[in-house]
Amino acid sequence: MNVLFVAGFATIVRDPEASAGLYIDGLGLPMERGDYPSTGEIEGVKHFGLWPLEQAAQSCFGSPDWPDDVPVPQATIEFEVADVAAAAAELEAKGHVLVHAARVEPWKQEVARLLSPEGLLVGVCYTPWFHEGEG
Repeated sequence: MNVLFVAGFATIVRDPEASAGLYIDGLGLPMERGDYPSTGEIEGVKHFGLWPLEQAAQSCFGSPDWPDDVPVPQATIEFEVADVAAAAAELEAKGHVLVHAARVEPWKQEVARLLSPEGLLVGVCYTPWFHEGEG
């Protein structure tokens, strides 16, 4: 088998309107509201991984233990942006609560994260190695 790219990613939502509030209104993704909001207008996924919960907890909370009072995410998705701090501020201004503010991770990626209504760990990020050679 030769997997060529991630063909799609869809989160399973319990509250479609709350999720639309994040993905359509908050992040501004080009999706129409309806029975199955989706889009084919976002360029391909640059990374797919299996992130151990302990590492996600360390990254978000500075401890390998996920807090008992925070829902455990079922997946993570990251949206590349030019200005992480501005994107995070825009999300907060629209009423979304961040798990953590914009910061640079040890692997040099800048990221701010929040939990989606359906339990995804959502990041807005800037990943330098995706932009090498741009000038």
